[in-house]
Formats: sequence, C-alpha cells, structure tokens
Amino acid sequence: MGTSATPNIFDFFVRIDPFDKLPKNVVESIANAVKVKYLVKGETISFSALCEQRYLYIIRTGAIEQLCANGELRARLGQDDQFGFTFLAPLSNMEDGYQAKAIEDSLLYLIPHAKLKLVSQAHPEFADYFAAQANVRLSSAVKYVCRKEEKGLFFRTVGEICSENITIVKESDSIRSVAQAMCGKQRSSCAVVMKEGEIIGLVTDRDMTQSVVAADRDISASIASVMTPNPVLIEEDAKVIQAISLMLQYNISCLPVLHGKQVKGLLTTSHLVHNHRTQSLFLIQKIKYASSLNALAALKEERQTIFQALVESGVSVDIQGRVMSMIMDAFTRRIIQLNEELLGPPPCEYAWLVAGSHARNEVHMLSDQDSAIVLSDQATESCKAYFLQFAMRVCNGLAACGYPLCDGKYMAASPKWCQPVRQWKEYYQKWVASPEYNKLLSISVFLEMRTVYGNRELVDSIQQHLHECIQKSTKFIPSLVRDAIETQPPLGIFNHLVLEKGGLHSNTLNIKKYALNLIIDLARIFSLKAGGSLNGTEERFHYAAQHGTLSKDSAENIIGAWRFITQVRFRHQLNAILSGQTPDNHIAPDNFSSFERKHLKDAFKIISELQDIAKLKFLKGV
Repeated sequence: MGTSATPNIFDFFVRIDPFDKLPKNVVESIANAVKVKYLVKGETISFSALCEQRYLYIIRTGAIEQLCANGELRARLGQDDQFGFTFLAPLSNMEDGYQAKAIEDSLLYLIPHAKLKLVSQAHPEFADYFAAQANVRLSSAVKYVCRKEEKGLFFRTVGEICSENITIVKESDSIRSVAQAMCGKQRSSCAVVMKEGEIIGLVTDRDMTQSVVAADRDISASIASVMTPNPVLIEEDAKVIQAISLMLQYNISCLPVLHGKQVKGLLTTSHLVHNHRTQSLFLIQKIKYASSLNALAALKEERQTIFQALVESGVSVDIQGRVMSMIMDAFTRRIIQLNEELLGPPPCEYAWLVAGSHARNEVHMLSDQDSAIVLSDQATESCKAYFLQFAMRVCNGLAACGYPLCDGKYMAASPKWCQPVRQWKEYYQKWVASPEYNKLLSISVFLEMRTVYGNRELVDSIQQHLHECIQKSTKFIPSLVRDAIETQPPLGIFNHLVLEKGGLHSNTLNIKKYALNLIIDLARIFSLKAGGSLNGTEERFHYAAQHGTLSKDSAENIIGAWRFITQVRFRHQLNAILSGQTPDNHIAPDNFSSFERKHLKDAFKIISELQDIAKLKFLKGV
C-alpha cells in the first residue's frame, strides 16, 4: 500500500518504542500499512466488543483522553503515545463504551491489527511488544533492559563457570573413604551425599577439619554423621548473581550445581573472587569480622559498588533488594555485637527489629533506618536505660556506615520505640482500634517488622497480636484503603510530566510518592484482607492472589508495574551516583526516555485500576 506520507511515518516510527527495536524492513512494512486519521478537538473514537476494524493508535500530534465506559478518566496521552493495545486481543472481557476523545486537534497513525498479527507470527520474539496485557508488555520491557545492560560474570549461567570436580558419595560411606575421594585424582573441596538417588547432605573440606579432625571423631563412622543435611542447591541455568545471592543469604561458600536431579558440578567462592566486582559481594564476610566501628565505616563505599553492580547486571529488583537488605542486616548485627561487648551483656531478653523497606527486604541506596527494640516483660527501668544508650550507639553506628537516621525518629533510640512486649501490644491495639492519621502513620511504619538480632519469639509475639487485632477490626482495612487512594498516580502525563511545584525538587516527578508507595500500600491491603502476615511487596500480592482477595491477572499486572517502576528508580539513583550527585526519587521529565514514558503510563494505569478495585471491594458500604 503506502502513500506519499509513508517515508515520514517510517522516520517517525524508527525513533519510538517499540518500533526502534524492530528490523528496519519490518518497520517499513508496518509504515506501508498505516492509515492516517485526523480528529478535531472534541471528536471521539468509540470502542466496543463489536468493533470489526481494530487498530493500534499512535499519536503523531495532539492530545487524547482515554475514558472508561462510566466516563472516568483512564489516562491522558500526548505525542508519541500509543493506545488500543487492549482491543488487539480477542474481545473477551472488553469494556464496551470505552472512548478516546481528542482534547486537542490530533493526528493519529493507525496500524491494523491484522498487520501486527502478521509481524508477530513472522517475528515471535517481538510479539510481547504488542501484547494486549499490560503486564506482558511491562515484563518484556524489564527483560529488554536486562538484555541491554547484560554484562560480565553476573549474567552468565552457573553451569558455564562451575567446576565439574565434585565428589559424590553414599550416606553409608565412611568419613575416611570420603576424605580419600575428595583428595583423589579430581580433587574437590566438597562432597555431595546421596541416598536412593536424592541429595541428602553436603560435606566440605572445612567440615572435615572442624567436625572430624578438631573433634577427634572416629573416621570409620558414616559420613552422614558429619554432613550438613538438606544443603542449598542451584540449577545450572540460574544466573551467577542468583548463586551469589544464595551464598550471602545462607552464609555458605559452595553450591552443588544441578542438571535436573543430577549433580553437574560445584560453584565455590574461588570461582567468583577472581572478579573484583564479585569479590565486593562478599562484603558480608568482611562486615562479620570487622573489629571496630571505624573498620565497618570503611566498608560503606563497597555497598555503593555492589548496588551499581546489581543494577548494571540487570538482575531482578527482588534480588537487588534482598542483597542490599542482607548487607544492611550484616552491618546492623555487627554493630549490635560490638556494642554488647562495649556496654556489657544485655540485662534482659530483647529483640532488635527492623521495619519499613528493611523489613520488606527492599533496601536501596536511599533506605534510612527504621528500627525498634522489643524487651521482655521482665525489663526494669534500669534495663530500659541500658537499652536506650545501647540503641543510640547502634543507630549512630549505622549512620556512620551510610544508613541515614530516620527523619521521623522511627528508631530504637527513641524511648517510645524501645518498649516491653506488653507495651507494643497496647500500641497495636490502639492503632488498629482508632486508625486516625498519626496512629495510621505509626502502624504503617511498623506493619512490616523483622527480627535481625536477639530473641525472635518476642517479635513473633507482637506480630501475632497485631494480626489478631487487624482480623477483628472492621475499621482498620477501610482506613488503609482511604489513605491509599488519597494520592493518585499521574494519569495525565503528557507533555509535562510534572507534579512537584516549587522547592528543591520543582518540576520533577516523585516516583516514590506517586507510584511505589501506592503499590506498597495496595500490597498491604490485599494481603492483610486475606489474613497474610508476609512483609515483601511481591510476596504479598502473590499471597492475596492465592487466597482470593485479588485476581491472578491483577496480581501479575501490579507486580509487573512494581518491577518496572522500581527498575526505573534504581537506574535513576545509579545515574546520580555515577555523575557525582546525591541520589533521590525525583526524576525530571526530560530524563525519561520514550521507552520509559510509554511503559510508565501502562504502569500508572495499572495502579489506578487497582486503587479502584480496592475502593469497590473494601469501602463499599463503609
């Protein structure tokens, strides 16, 4: 087909997402199939399940409002924006009455669905770019960024770099025979212990030293008596960064690598440390053995190196958050231990808990301290005095290691947050019973908590009490919902993606306030309603979907939005670090690429739709 306008359409397409990722001959064939449509201001395009001609619409000039069947605004779109993806799929569950209305004179390019279908069939690797489901498009966007940033060791598979030198023995074998096998022709630092075709244990050369030689154990005894049961394993197609994450999480130095149920090889720290960037990931070991606060503070720069390596490797935001959280856990524990040595043994049972992003395992470069101490109910006033001094030293120590003090003073060093179990239970009871603004703020901080040191049972006790209070309350979840829908994601982001007016961050979008915090709030609501007590944002959505308070599709959509927006945030923080600036959550509109703008709009619409669902499900009749 083609017209005299086709060359201009081609030139336009090759600079916008996702056409900029397609081969030029494919873009040319799409440009040839384009229909051009001009809408005067106020003119509309109506959609319905009975539409015979379906198109993907691309705004060349002008501005469009997307309106739901009930007239509510779905989004405002401007130049380069695209709409109509939903109507490219089979017409089940479509929204009859959906309209696109020109709010300025607008020129549109229309790509026939049949043409996109042909392109997707001929090039299935591009099919997800034009998927009707927003979460599929977001997922493809996350994968694209990963491929684009893929580099170095982090993204190689474990199977590529593992050693094939591994000793496989039976549980009935003697310690002596296993030691001889490990020192044999194919020397191995580790032996996998099998029983009836299953891996049941692991023995390392360190085990042989500590549990056999140093313990003067009978070497004719079975190897099962000294093995580590139920070892951590990894599949050969897992990424190296996932292996490192497991090693850090479980404090282990070797991982048997599997091909199906067969042992393929062994991955050890020695396979990884030749690369200085992976060496830095073993920061936790350095933290563990640091002998002073000064020694710990000297390690804070390595934290930034790790963050950079994680973001650049393109590993999932879930793993990035977990690794950064494990490092913060390690700093916290070591500073606590150093202060216990300095101030003397704690006078009573206690637990150091973390809250907020730290408890959710979603730590990043801007995460500050949210913490508290739970004391046993036997604590006296003199005990409290000890712990307040202790907490002040720990919080200041963390600040010296690069973790800012909390502006809201939600830290264990505040007397209010250093209390016995009974007081914490009273707090939660009051907060849940009367969730007004200040109480809602406090419980929002301490809705997520996790023990990093001390007696875990104390925290478990108040956590159980919290969830019992929530399940009995009819007011608490509606209060969370009202709070969560007060702020709307920026649906009208065209031409001027601006929300902050005045001040230091004028003319920028606060991606934490207007997107990520909303998703975190929604995860709490749907999970708590299902009776869940998990902390992580993704795991909460999964739990809600499994227990019926959220549909599977909605969970997949919002998790896709969470991952994409978080990736944009981390990339923004990293760029700031690399350019010598202080990282923040405020992104100038000009810093968004066409690719990011397009997918952020999908993500914002998903948040808005889930807010509507929460409102309908949990506020109706309240």
